[in-house]
Amino acid sequence: MWLKLSTLALLPVLFIQGTKVRKNTPHLMEASGEREGLIGQGKPLSLLILGDSAAAGVGVETQQDALSGAIISELKNEYILQWKLHAKTGDTTKQVHQALQQLEQRKYDVVVTSIGVNDVTKLTSAKSWIKQQKQLFTQIQNHFQPKLIIVSGVPPMQHFPALPDPLAWLFGKYAEQMNQALQRWLAPQSQFRFIQYDIENFQAMNLPMASDGFHPSKEIYAIWGQQVAALVRQTFNA
Repeated sequence: MWLKLSTLALLPVLFIQGTKVRKNTPHLMEASGEREGLIGQGKPLSLLILGDSAAAGVGVETQQDALSGAIISELKNEYILQWKLHAKTGDTTKQVHQALQQLEQRKYDVVVTSIGVNDVTKLTSAKSWIKQQKQLFTQIQNHFQPKLIIVSGVPPMQHFPALPDPLAWLFGKYAEQMNQALQRWLAPQSQFRFIQYDIENFQAMNLPMASDGFHPSKEIYAIWGQQVAALVRQTFNA
């Protein structure tokens, strides 16, 4: 309730700041390159990446430097990867859910998701968001029957360089509540693994974000890919 009241109280300031951010933040394109393929050596493994602009590689020029490329680079010497990326800038949880209808119903061993920032910018409550997430993941399970679902948490948006306070503070609170609700729901389910997007740690390591101050850089995508690969190995090499 307090977050809703804070939002209402800040609406005039949020409108002004949001307009300035949209005007002044560089508009970066999605990474170019292949969005599906077959590569590698070793045991066969099928992989699907779903989500928003971060999943689509905004912040770097090519998919090789984006999340998909980072995952492939980590796993291609251990697995024959049949992989696919289906992601679009601006997509919310509802829109990702709708996009699943465009995909062939088939089995994937691993599904990786990156969803939530656009729900935050639309000031979606954690209660509404977790309901949408449950619907999405139920659809993913029914449509693709994965053995492992790797869920990337909503970034702590209060640390986004592109966002001024109090906009950054408010978005950070929304992201925090979403992640808490999501982790509570995922915790008892062995099929799921949660990855936290730790910007404070990246900053401590002197790792930059993308030039727009909003998306991952090549270095951050590389770490994200390492985290995904580690969870894949834990599940499929056991």
